[in-house]
Parts: sequence; C-alpha cells; structure tokens
Amino acid sequence: MTDSPTLPHKISTLIFAFNDRDEVLLMRRQGAPNAGLWSPFGGKLNRETGESPHQCAARETGEEIGLRVRPGDLHLAGMVAERAYEGNTHWLMFMFELKFRLQKLPPPHEEGIFEFVPLPEVINRPIPATDREVLWPLFLKNRGGFFSVAIVCRPDGRLEWDVEETLVQLRSEK
Repeated sequence: MTDSPTLPHKISTLIFAFNDRDEVLLMRRQGAPNAGLWSPFGGKLNRETGESPHQCAARETGEEIGLRVRPGDLHLAGMVAERAYEGNTHWLMFMFELKFRLQKLPPPHEEGIFEFVPLPEVINRPIPATDREVLWPLFLKNRGGFFSVAIVCRPDGRLEWDVEETLVQLRSEK
C-alpha cells in the first residue's frame, strides 16, 4: 500500500447510535460524499478552531440528530485512514459509538433522513463499498473495543486494507 496521488486530506467523524432494540441509526445521505447511500451520521472536523475528534462528534450529534451530548458520552470505536476515496480525497475518520441508547427517531435533516436498522439488515442496504467490505465488519467484530485500519481505494474500484490495531473489549451477556 504505497503509491498514492496528492489529494486533499479531510478529517471527519462517524457516530454509531443505537436504540433499545440494538438497531443502528442510519442516515440516507442527500449530498456528497455518498449521496443516496445509508451510513451513520457525522461530519467534518472544524480544524480552524482546533476541534478534537470527540468535540466534533459531540457537535455533529447536536447538529444532525438534535441531541446534546458531551465528548465523554462517546466511545472512540475506530480510526480509519482512507486513501483516494472516489479518486478525489484522502480521509481520516474517527468512528464513535454513543454510550447510551436513543429513545426516538430523529426528524429528517437537511443532509438526509434517518431510520433505525436491525444490524443483520445493514449489509443489505445501499451503503458505501468501504463500509460494506471493511468498516461494518471491523466495527461489529471489535464493538466495545477499538480498531485502526488503513484503506486504499484503487481506481478500478478494488479496496486494499491493513488492520493496524485492534482491541476487543469483552462484553458481558445481559
């Protein structure tokens, strides 16, 4: 995974939020990137103000689903370095899981509409290829822990990735 074009580098967050039935909140995105596809909500880090990834995730949670949270309400679940996404941007993404359960579906947002989706059905939705092949399997496998992955998006659509770190948190059965 060496050669990579010179492209802009963006930093963003994705927030995984669940309801009491362990269904994940997904947004069908209206605009780029990933227009028409389903994904967790999130957004770009405000680099000009020195915003941290946790602060960005808390801010985006308020802006996109109308829920005020503190950075401590979020668990850093993963870090993703994605080269040449759609051939035009490198992304550094911080993936978070909201530590508490949502009680209701958020209203539609200018960036998309929301739906709670049972985990086994996520893979059947139109979702980005990187989510389908890499992010969802790693998130589910390491849920409650942490993972770091580097992904290269090839011009022919193939994805190559290296899992750089994992920390699986043992969860007790309820």
